[in-house]
Parts: sequence; C-alpha cells; structure tokens
Amino acid sequence: MKIFVTGGAGFIGSNFIRLLLTEHPEHEIINFDKLTYAGNLENLADLAHLPNYRFIKGDICQIEDVSQAIIGADAIVNFAAESHVDRSIKSAAPFVTTNVYGTQILLDCAREAKIPRFIHISTDEVGGSLEPNIYLTEDSRLFPASPYAASKASAEHFVYAAQCTHKLDCIITRTCNNYGPYQFPEKLIPLIIANALEYKPLPVYGDGLNIRDWIYVVDNCKALYQVLINGRAGEIYNIGARTEKNNLEVIETILKLLDRPKDLIKFVADRPGHDRRYGIDPSKIEKELHWQAEVNFEQGIQLTIDWYLNNQTWLERTRSGEYLKYYKELYENRIGTN
Repeated sequence: MKIFVTGGAGFIGSNFIRLLLTEHPEHEIINFDKLTYAGNLENLADLAHLPNYRFIKGDICQIEDVSQAIIGADAIVNFAAESHVDRSIKSAAPFVTTNVYGTQILLDCAREAKIPRFIHISTDEVGGSLEPNIYLTEDSRLFPASPYAASKASAEHFVYAAQCTHKLDCIITRTCNNYGPYQFPEKLIPLIIANALEYKPLPVYGDGLNIRDWIYVVDNCKALYQVLINGRAGEIYNIGARTEKNNLEVIETILKLLDRPKDLIKFVADRPGHDRRYGIDPSKIEKELHWQAEVNFEQGIQLTIDWYLNNQTWLERTRSGEYLKYYKELYENRIGTN
C-alpha cells in the first residue's frame, strides 16, 4: 500500500510513520509536510534513507501541491493541523485555514484522484467539557469550546459530507491526549520535563485539576493502523487509554521520577474557556478492531522521560528561537497572576 501521510514531520505523524517503517515495511510512505514551527524532519532522520520512504514539502491548502503529490496513493492519513489551543485563542484564523479549508482541499483532491481510503485524525476536544462519569462516544453531540476544537469539529463535518455526498471512503478518529517522544515542548508533558530538567518554574493553569485521558503515542499509532487497514468506511472510532489524570497528577509524577521539588510548580491565570474534563469511550475500537492500549501511564511516562533525557540536543534545538519568544509571552509574564 502507498500511504500518503500529511503532517508526517509533526509529533503524532512522525511516530505513525516510524511505526509503519519499522513494523510494516511492506508499505510505501510519502511524508507530506509544510514544515511549520512544529514540523521537524529530525524526527525521522534515522529512517530517511529507507527506499520505501519519501518526503515532499507541501501545503495541504495548496491544491497544486496536493494534487501532484497524491498521484498513485492508496490511502491518505491526515495529521496536518494547527493543534495548540493557546495559539488558537490568540488567533483562530490559521486554524480555520489549515484545519478546515486544508482538509477540504485534501478531500477534493482525494475524490479527483480516486484515492481508495481517507483517514481523518480528529480529537476528543470536539466533545467539549464533560461531567464526571460522562464519556464521549462516536454518537455524542459535539460542543467544541475552543477555536481549535471548533475547527476540528468543522473539519469532521466536511469529511462526513464527502462520505455522504461523494461516496468517498472516509473514516474519522478521535484521540485523547497523546504523549511520548518527539512532542513539541509547547504541550504539557514535554514542557514540564524540559523545565524541570533545568529547575525552571512549571507553569500550571488555574488549580491544575483539569482532567484528560492520556495515551502513549505508540499505542495511538497502532490504533490508527488498525483503523487504516480494518476500519469500516463512514465510521468514527474513538481512541482512548482509559487513563484519566488531572494535570497536577501528571506533573507530580514527572517531578518524582526526575527527583525535582514540587515547589517548582507555579500556578498561572487560567486559559480562557478551559475545558474541565475530557473523557472518551474507546469501546467501539476495542470490540470491532480488537485494539486496546498496551502501555500504562507509569510505563509510558518513564519511557517519555528517558527519551527526552537521551535526546537533549533535539530538545535544545526545538526550544530555540521563535519558541522562546512565544513561551515568554504565554507563561513567564503570567506566573504569579492567579
């Protein structure tokens, strides 16, 4: 199978490509990425020589880029997205452009090229904040509360419309919070690891009790592969690890494993519209595709910490330049304001 992966230089996309190249080498992989701030070809540098892997720099919002690159593909797996909620609060327009318009361009090109399968990567955030013991199912109504989540919910509707109107073979996946190697350090876990290593303050929104389901990225990628190969057209599959933890629990676990003091934690003014809890029900994918998460949180967080400890050069390069300016604007000037 020739698999066209958009956003393959990003966190989850590069881990997905890595899984395919190492465990399913019978496939040919095209990595199509614009290489924005979060795209990093270093994530796949050790595999770039493989004969079944090719990188193409391109923009999913440019029909000329996409239409040429997808020729001959058997499937599209769309990871390409603006994904950081804080950035969407600051400016929603790039999220509408990439996540909605870009997805529609991919759908149009896939239909024109008669691509046999289209996998769209969405998020549990489309369901909005949930009360305790309430879980997002594939049939739940969507209540996105952030501009990021709204853009992803909108993209889902366009994917569904392509399935209904044009009979394009589409599948949507909704995944909970991923963590693991190669994650850009604006996200919680790599941010906390990076700062804790240097005894820097650890900025925590509000009271730190916001709850998320956490999945080790390799488990998510294995689920996505099952969806790609065995999923039913027109379906939605929720991918979750059944591992709900609040942010303070996550941070304190990292501090304990790194032997760092808790007084590094610094509470900052909360994010506007901050969803209190996400909860996702993965029963459907567990039953239909016989998948379930294999790595528990304790194992996964240790593997993640070990990776960052062994790849501090990668971390230093990733956190340089424009990222430092953004970090200071987002966090440093807010510490102590809550």
